[in-house]
Amino acid sequence: MTIEVGTDSAKTRRELEVGGATYAYYSLDAAQEAGLGDVSTLPACLKVVMENLLRFEDGGRTVGTDDIRAFAEWAENGGRSPREIAYRPARVLMQDFTGVPAVVDLAAMRDGIVSLGGDAQKINPLNPVDLVIDHSVMIDEFGNPRAFQMNVDREYERNIERYQFLKWGQTAFDNFRVVPPGTGICHQVNLEYLAQTVWTDADQTGAQVAYPDTLVGTDSHTTMVNGAAVLGWGVGGIEAEAAMLGQPISMIIPEVVGFELTGAMTEGTTGTDLVLKVVEMLREKGVVGKFVEFYGAGLDGLPLADRATIANMAPEYGATCGFFPIDGETIRYLRTTGRDEDRIALVEAYAKANGMWRGADYAPVYTDTLSLDMGTIVPAISGPKRPQDYIALDRAASAFGQYVKGIREGRDASPRAEIRWEGEGGAPEPVDIPGDEGHHARGYVQGGEADRAQIHDGSIVIASITSCTNTSNPYVMIGAGLVARKARALGLNRKPWVKTSLAPGSQVVSAYLEAAELQDDLDAIGFNLVGYGCTTCIGNSGPLAPEISKAINENDIIATSVLSGNRNFEGRISPDVRANYLASPPLVVAYALVGDMNVDIATASLGKDRDGNDVYLRDIWPSQAEIAELVEATVTREAFQEKYADVFAGDEKWQSVDVPQQETYDWPATSTYVQNPPYFQDMSPDAGTIEDVRDARILGIFGDMITTDHISPAGSFKETSPAGRYLTERQVPPREFNSYGSRRGNHEVMMRGTFANIRIRNEMLDGVEGGYTLDPDGNQTSIYDAAMAWQERGTPLVVFGGEQYGAGSSRDWAAKGTALLGVKAVIAESFERIHRSNLVGMGVIPFEFTGGDTRASLGLKGDESVSIQGLPDVRPLQEVTATITRADGTTQDITLKCRIDTEVEIEYIKNGGVLHYVLRNLAQAPMAAE
Repeated sequence: MTIEVGTDSAKTRRELEVGGATYAYYSLDAAQEAGLGDVSTLPACLKVVMENLLRFEDGGRTVGTDDIRAFAEWAENGGRSPREIAYRPARVLMQDFTGVPAVVDLAAMRDGIVSLGGDAQKINPLNPVDLVIDHSVMIDEFGNPRAFQMNVDREYERNIERYQFLKWGQTAFDNFRVVPPGTGICHQVNLEYLAQTVWTDADQTGAQVAYPDTLVGTDSHTTMVNGAAVLGWGVGGIEAEAAMLGQPISMIIPEVVGFELTGAMTEGTTGTDLVLKVVEMLREKGVVGKFVEFYGAGLDGLPLADRATIANMAPEYGATCGFFPIDGETIRYLRTTGRDEDRIALVEAYAKANGMWRGADYAPVYTDTLSLDMGTIVPAISGPKRPQDYIALDRAASAFGQYVKGIREGRDASPRAEIRWEGEGGAPEPVDIPGDEGHHARGYVQGGEADRAQIHDGSIVIASITSCTNTSNPYVMIGAGLVARKARALGLNRKPWVKTSLAPGSQVVSAYLEAAELQDDLDAIGFNLVGYGCTTCIGNSGPLAPEISKAINENDIIATSVLSGNRNFEGRISPDVRANYLASPPLVVAYALVGDMNVDIATASLGKDRDGNDVYLRDIWPSQAEIAELVEATVTREAFQEKYADVFAGDEKWQSVDVPQQETYDWPATSTYVQNPPYFQDMSPDAGTIEDVRDARILGIFGDMITTDHISPAGSFKETSPAGRYLTERQVPPREFNSYGSRRGNHEVMMRGTFANIRIRNEMLDGVEGGYTLDPDGNQTSIYDAAMAWQERGTPLVVFGGEQYGAGSSRDWAAKGTALLGVKAVIAESFERIHRSNLVGMGVIPFEFTGGDTRASLGLKGDESVSIQGLPDVRPLQEVTATITRADGTTQDITLKCRIDTEVEIEYIKNGGVLHYVLRNLAQAPMAAE
């Protein structure tokens, strides 16, 4: 493709010769020589941002010299600047859960621009877009050799409508590529193949320009690639669509927190243990909306796989990104993963020429710093419901006991049913076991399982090696295989009530596990391959055995899961599982062997060997030398090159998906997966004004840390829910419901799923979990039904929240659904970055309490009405007055901060959203010459 560089940027352009080729690049040294200030002490991550502005400088229309000079001022002012800048990432990364609605929006925009008298071909990505189908595989089959193929077959059966739509998009849009199902997780494919660290393209003069690889992605864990010095972070699908259509991302020059790593990891610890500690420390520090850059002597011995694990978890510690500068380890990784040697040479030469290389003298200015000696890291897990809830492994069992005690003391404990397994040999046969108080549960006698066991509080019913976070790291994956090998040799096996699964982030993982002959050992204890994709951590854990699910739900059992993922929010992993723990892959295997969170696996016996001797964790834990030897022997450049040779081709199933060749989409009226959204219907050619909120009613009052998964869940739903009723009315049987995530191309399903997480609690109701509120007559009903009733009356709605409202995934439907329900404003104590941006992108205004006010201090009940004044002339971050009118007629004025943060966001709100803004601009612009 051709990149359009700025018209005023020639004065900072230099040339670089590498391997006989000449590249133009935009030099930070040249900027200093041109009088734009000393930026030699900037962190590498900000140098990447500054280079972006140098390249696109256009005399002040979007980027001017004052914007560039602000970076030197940032360094002079201790790492702070109020300057708003226009940043243009080089490319966009999507996965199918967030990508399908984005492509739906693009298809709808083509319809919309035609209705405004424009040309459909104006709606095309201007920046390259890669969409990786990785979120749709579900673990229906597990623990046997046929699991992978059966899950793939079922995936295509469930999702063929979506796949046909995405394949149409691949043929209809320019600059849009699709990585087919069964290839890997988008972040791992990005890290191992798509990312280049330094990118090259021809500019409008025909010259080859070298520049840092940058991106935004429609998944919050896009940050993973920062481990390879590629600056990227998650945005909502709405903001990503604007970026791919050429709209710059408006942002304040961020603060950068420096995180110094010293020392080295000790025997028995993993990169997962390190990242869980980092998450805890940074959450405590408070880095929301900031960049984090890692530095220090500890990086000299930190593999890029561990760096990528830390970078991946940036959403969990709240930062925009966690960046690692280019150094020798970056170069080693690029070579191992099969990048072209010319590109590798360019990366090193460019980084050194443009001041982005981390050498021994690397000592930038940071806004703030903190430090961690990696020699102090101990084995750990996090849970039971937040990634930052760090627990040292030797405290895990007692901490779980305290968690259960707290729940039980807060409400009456229900009777416990037991499911018992006992017997030797033979095929499984069903048995009935009486539980307490006459309850019965269904159990199975498992061949080879001699221990008597029971389902109770703490029983581990899911143990999954899953997600991009850890399966990209060969050290922990090889470690998991070695734990399985040692356990198998001693005669240990998973407990039969544990649903085990292995879902690697790429096919390369299978290649090295097989080369090391470790897959056989993992298979032997139930960790068979179930698919290449994001499974358990996104809620695609699949159903538990019916008898286990029944026992859990009928008897109020606090069942648990242990997974190597990045998210463990309530209600996310499985509707049957209350407590979820994040752990390294080797610990996931170990926990599957004991099947019980009440067991202190750091010190207690994991079981008996064939001679009746106790086996402890130390007996099956591999040494760092064992792991390193196998990694060196099996993780090869050739394996990466082979597996990624035809990454966009797909298997026979993908190749057989047939789609029409047409520039606008023929929306199937009967589809329950893809429908034309209402955003652009009857849209006027011109923008309007921002209107005051008048006499709005309250749809929900929510507490702290309400995540985007609470607002727009991704997992399964029941036929009694509004979404379930919608599908049932269209003759879709419950077994074909799939998940909310898979139906994000249908606004009718997603509206009904908004605020519908089974664990969300609306404080307007007493002790009720799930998506409920009060309707206009004061009766309890679903949030969707109440919203529709208010819409029929023409009444606007508001939502109240606590701290960190919208934490978690970069889920655009959390904002889209909110808007479609008729919510005009969300008022909270604080917002997570991506969700705030998404709300603005959908025309919903975020407000923050001021002066110590909170939903609790105001004593809100939900029967009040709310008016917000001063919005027609509102400016970014302005304080405005809101009037709360209570049921008895009394009123109270409070001051709110309007979280429309930038001038361009004012324009977005005036237009009804960012896509409306872009569409109107494109409709009025002339077509570019061929």
